[in-house]
Amino acid sequence: MTDHTPAAPVRAPEKPQLRPGRPHFSSGPCAKRPGWSAAALATESLGRSHRAKIGKARLKLAIDLTRRLLGVPDTHRIAIVPASDTGAYEMAMWSLLGPRPVTALAWESFGEGWVTDAVKQLKLNPTVIKADYGHLPDLSRVHQDDDVLFTWNGTTSGVRVPHGDWIRDDRAGLTLCDATSAAFAVPLPWAKLDVTTFSWQKVLGGEGGHGILILGPRAVERLESHSPAWPLPKIFRMTKGGKLIEGLFEGETINTPSMLAVEDYIDALEWADGIGGLAALCARADANAGTLQRWMDGSAWARNLAADPATRSNTSVCIQVDGDPKAIAACLEKEGVAFDINGYRDAPPSLRIWCGATVDTADLEALTPWLDWAHATVSA
Repeated sequence: MTDHTPAAPVRAPEKPQLRPGRPHFSSGPCAKRPGWSAAALATESLGRSHRAKIGKARLKLAIDLTRRLLGVPDTHRIAIVPASDTGAYEMAMWSLLGPRPVTALAWESFGEGWVTDAVKQLKLNPTVIKADYGHLPDLSRVHQDDDVLFTWNGTTSGVRVPHGDWIRDDRAGLTLCDATSAAFAVPLPWAKLDVTTFSWQKVLGGEGGHGILILGPRAVERLESHSPAWPLPKIFRMTKGGKLIEGLFEGETINTPSMLAVEDYIDALEWADGIGGLAALCARADANAGTLQRWMDGSAWARNLAADPATRSNTSVCIQVDGDPKAIAACLEKEGVAFDINGYRDAPPSLRIWCGATVDTADLEALTPWLDWAHATVSA
């Protein structure tokens, strides 16, 4: 006998009571520092020339605070350059590459971008060492006599190099490190890095549009002894008459910076300094990533895209899910609980939740029940 009793309707899960105080979990531009207000920014440099005494002084202050917070040695030069991390990294590639063979590492989309530049634009015929999303390439295969292109933290895969021990001290080539999601979240081994780039829109939550370029002495030596075979746009030129343009590393920028963005960066640097510097920033990022990882460890439907715990990012945490991550992200955004957490367009379907130092751990603790609620809601 057939039972015609209608199935009980699926009940919508109950919404959690606690909401994140700041639902800004975008992986760039990232959350502003806790307590941020535009009213806190210094304004004396606004409406003034960046070439004026006050403009140069503020740019130099940003460089000096960057050096102190990151522990950059005096042997390395720091410049503020155009076009975010991309501009800084391509400035280094176009200016430095050519004299030696190149090895390029890629395990996510931004590393793939540097491979494309080396192969299709500069036509350097590099050795390319790749890994799938969620994994790190075999670093023992890196040609240490080559110039090496790599990202420290793969922002779109949540996979980072665990340390710099794989880089030899007696290497003949230069290391060019894209550290945009790592700077201010992990200690960087400056003796191992000849070129380091990042943008302040990541871990410190600054405004977009500007990059930081850090050159070690071996990179400076290359700049002063090598003339690229290709034309260099004005915004890439770091030498004149075969000598480094030293003013660039004292705040005399190549083009006009946004002094409002510079003041915002200084505000973030001073906040970081006030809470305990780099150690405190790293601890905040570790605590944030740890909160998400403990939740994933107990989840039946979510897991870290990074397979090896030793290579898991503490900033750009990428989460594989059972179900539709885009729908989950949209559900949470509609509730005003989490903004911009759908995975990167080139990455496997996933959620990507920023855990850098400007995010409060309490907000991530409040978010995890909402993740479960959104998954249940979408699944139902």
